[in-house]
Amino acid sequence: MKKSSETVDVQASDINDLRSAIALLQQHSGQYIETDHQVDPHAELAGVYRHIGAGGTVKRPTRIGPAMMFNNIKGYAGSRVLVGVHASRERAGLLLGCAPEKLAFHMGNAVKNPIQPVTVSADRALCQEQVFRADDPDFDLRTLLPAPTNTEIDAGPFFCLGLVLASDPQEGHSDVTIHRLCVQGRDELSMFLAAGRHIEVFRQKAEAAGKPLPVTINMGLDPAIYIGACFEAPTTPFGFDELSVAGALRNRPVELVDALTVAQKSIARAEIVIEGEILPHVRVAEDQHTHTGHAMPEFPGYCGDANPSLPVIKVKAVTMRHHAILQTLVGPGEEHTTLAGIPTEASIFNAVEAAIPGFLQNVYAHTAGGGKFLAVLQVKKRQATDEGRQGQAALIALATYYELKNVILVDEDVDPFDSDDVMWAMSTRYQGDVSTTFLPGIRGHQLDPSQMPDYSPSIRARGISCKTIFDCTVPYDLKERFVRAPFKDVDPRPFAPQLFTPQLFE
Repeated sequence: MKKSSETVDVQASDINDLRSAIALLQQHSGQYIETDHQVDPHAELAGVYRHIGAGGTVKRPTRIGPAMMFNNIKGYAGSRVLVGVHASRERAGLLLGCAPEKLAFHMGNAVKNPIQPVTVSADRALCQEQVFRADDPDFDLRTLLPAPTNTEIDAGPFFCLGLVLASDPQEGHSDVTIHRLCVQGRDELSMFLAAGRHIEVFRQKAEAAGKPLPVTINMGLDPAIYIGACFEAPTTPFGFDELSVAGALRNRPVELVDALTVAQKSIARAEIVIEGEILPHVRVAEDQHTHTGHAMPEFPGYCGDANPSLPVIKVKAVTMRHHAILQTLVGPGEEHTTLAGIPTEASIFNAVEAAIPGFLQNVYAHTAGGGKFLAVLQVKKRQATDEGRQGQAALIALATYYELKNVILVDEDVDPFDSDDVMWAMSTRYQGDVSTTFLPGIRGHQLDPSQMPDYSPSIRARGISCKTIFDCTVPYDLKERFVRAPFKDVDPRPFAPQLFTPQLFE
């Protein structure tokens, strides 16, 4: 997209909400498109984006492509839905002002230098330009917001990028996490909370006291907020506010505002905020209205099972900006890899660097594992005593991020982001009998469908996994026999300028 002489360039440092992020993307060809063609939010929207830019573990054919704004939503006059903002590593780099291959270092530095959020007055809260209260008899979440149904067998419409903000009812500190939120009625949502998540601990404390837990669900945000919110323990332990990571990424605090109907904060520049309370001792089946047996597409590429008993959020109000944008994602796509994977990379890099300084060169939480199951670690053996440290690095990675299942180790001359290069290393620098380490009987991620006793007799209970390390590095004393063909390093641009675009980053 060409810029007129009157257009003001937007830099990553200027981004403070979703709309400024879109303005930046509009300056770069191939990063953002819009359509006025009417789309049904029930299965069709996700079905369209599968072909446009979903990528990831989505059923083929799919691809990595631009973010896409749908301006004409069937049954929702005036509503807009945006998908795919994070569905490209290159786009993540643009939005965070960082080379794509340096995102792990950039995020790792941010989590070590947090900037805490601040509360602003209501007159500065764009998220409260419009207010819809649930006690109004005409209020209905199902007709107010076009929550997409990603497949025709989903449990129902889901808010897929709802960043839930809640506080510990005893300690007072807050946490933000993206959760699976299914629309269950005019003023009710079901909420899936994995065991051990911080907000699940908050909910349990409130329920034990017989009290509801006030929450806000924030949607349509500065991309730095979403990515920063996806760090997990032990990198971000109890009491660590992940909004402070976004503050560090932007070098200014995230702005919060008091919610209008619950004792909680909202993200002041969000497009849409749902205010509500998680009710104590109330449960619903996730697919109570559809009985499909499925929830929605999950990052491993399969439709997850509908949960038979989930907590309920009673909605008190919805606030939003004028002409609000509902932001969503296609669950198994590249967008999940960005949101989950880049914080994973940063956590692994920081942990390994602390233990073995200078050894780990880079890390990629591979899209084939949805940013969670598979990591490629690029290491550099600098001396004979570094032999064996590659295994130590892999063990640190597995310990740092318990949901990680497989680690592939490669040398410094292999590009960890290029799957062909990684497979080349596995084909020429790996012998299965001596280069593989199996670690059975270790807790994995609950959405891995292979973690069940009837899949392997070595698995004692559902959720237990065999972690595997694939060492595709050359033994230090053999490195001279594994030097890649030494092509001359030349600048090809004078010979074929039409094939090269100006570098986005220095």
